[in-house]
Amino acid sequence: MNNHSLLLSSTQLFAQPLALSLALFSGLAQSSEHSDTQASQADEPPAKIYATQFQTENWGLGIGVRRGDIPFVAEDDEVYDVLPMIKYRNDYFFINGMEAGAHLWKNDEHQVNLYTRFRFVDIPQELQNESQSQAFDLGLQYRFLLDAWEFDVAFMSDSNKRSYGYTRTQYHWEYGDWYLNPYAEFQWKSAGFNQHYYGLDQYETGGGIEFNAGIKTRYHLYSNLYLLGQFGVGRIDDETANLPTMDTQYQFESFLGFGFFPDFSNKSAKSKATKVESRVSASNGSDGEFIRVAHGWATPSNLNAIFSWQTQTDPYNNQFTSVFYGTRLTDTLFNFPIELYFTPGLVWHHDSEVQSNLAEGVVAIKAFYTFEFGPRWRLGVAEGLSYVSSVTYIEGSELEEKGYKPSKLLNYLDFSLDVNMGDLFNNRTMDKMWLGYSIHHRSGIYEKSSAFGRIGGGSNYQSLYLQWHF
Repeated sequence: MNNHSLLLSSTQLFAQPLALSLALFSGLAQSSEHSDTQASQADEPPAKIYATQFQTENWGLGIGVRRGDIPFVAEDDEVYDVLPMIKYRNDYFFINGMEAGAHLWKNDEHQVNLYTRFRFVDIPQELQNESQSQAFDLGLQYRFLLDAWEFDVAFMSDSNKRSYGYTRTQYHWEYGDWYLNPYAEFQWKSAGFNQHYYGLDQYETGGGIEFNAGIKTRYHLYSNLYLLGQFGVGRIDDETANLPTMDTQYQFESFLGFGFFPDFSNKSAKSKATKVESRVSASNGSDGEFIRVAHGWATPSNLNAIFSWQTQTDPYNNQFTSVFYGTRLTDTLFNFPIELYFTPGLVWHHDSEVQSNLAEGVVAIKAFYTFEFGPRWRLGVAEGLSYVSSVTYIEGSELEEKGYKPSKLLNYLDFSLDVNMGDLFNNRTMDKMWLGYSIHHRSGIYEKSSAFGRIGGGSNYQSLYLQWHF
């Protein structure tokens, strides 16, 4: 399909730092008192304005596969994406899968939000790394909440000021282990938007209205484990659909995955979990928040080599310094003493002979498991998103060797092992301080996600850190 080469000049992922920054700075604005309030939300009755548990829960972590129809003239009819998803909300901002926002003003029923959401451009997989035309767009959103109903209107723009807007209506319904979320949406797209993304800057067309409708569903399997699904259909306006670049007027999409969310289903299990939470908190000597300060060193080795103690040294000695904030979401997962934290962070990559100073923002959810082997030890694993202001040398050089165009937005993983310093030095005044080692990992999930530029590879840093709970 020759016309798709014109997608190479499409929009950059400029709005991706917004989703990360919203979480980072709004998360740091929370007080300990607010964190404690969130931790006890599971024991409180739902807020009056909300009608379902889905609306009241404040965290979730999932992953799945999205299938989308390709509406263009092309040999391929469909494309698949692996999508990791985070759900988190507080009084200042929200992240819900592929959309996020910061509250500029809100009350119980009304919200005005600085808003971003991911816009898919379904093209053949082999074109997506070079194109990277889908992105998080930026805009303003008004939302009205009425029990199980939500009504949205937003005005959006891509990085080149191609504008569009939408209005959306959705309904939340729960019964037993089932949650259903039917939705309908109208999108008003400008002529410039349609000419670029559908006419591929080769054919002129006017603005148009696209209609999308579908249903999202969630089924409770066991404890914190849920099955996720979605099916939707979109109809492109007649004028746009008749462009020579287009093959069909209708697009179908579906999603299937699994996730971890609060478990409200079993009161006895919930009571048991509450008791376990109290024991874990007392054992760990930790309150609901933490600050982690780390310094890391780059390595050209992949994760398998690092885990097998065969790590190579970066010849240019690239380093970073990071600060992460954490606020606890729950003390138990599957009724085991596994703590979950929402943890945004800022990473400063220092200049070297091969790179300039650059910044990185991270949003993640991290799990900790505590065990005793002499002193108390903790294993930690985090999943999230990472955005860099400029691609690091250690990452860019690897991708260049493999023939990939770099992506500033990538999947983020963190693996850590730390020890309690109060136990280590037999000093109770240091009981809330942990000394640890971590692996800071960015990657594109083995070319499986167009959200990360269809990249196979990334970067790894090993770091030492101090983490203080308060």
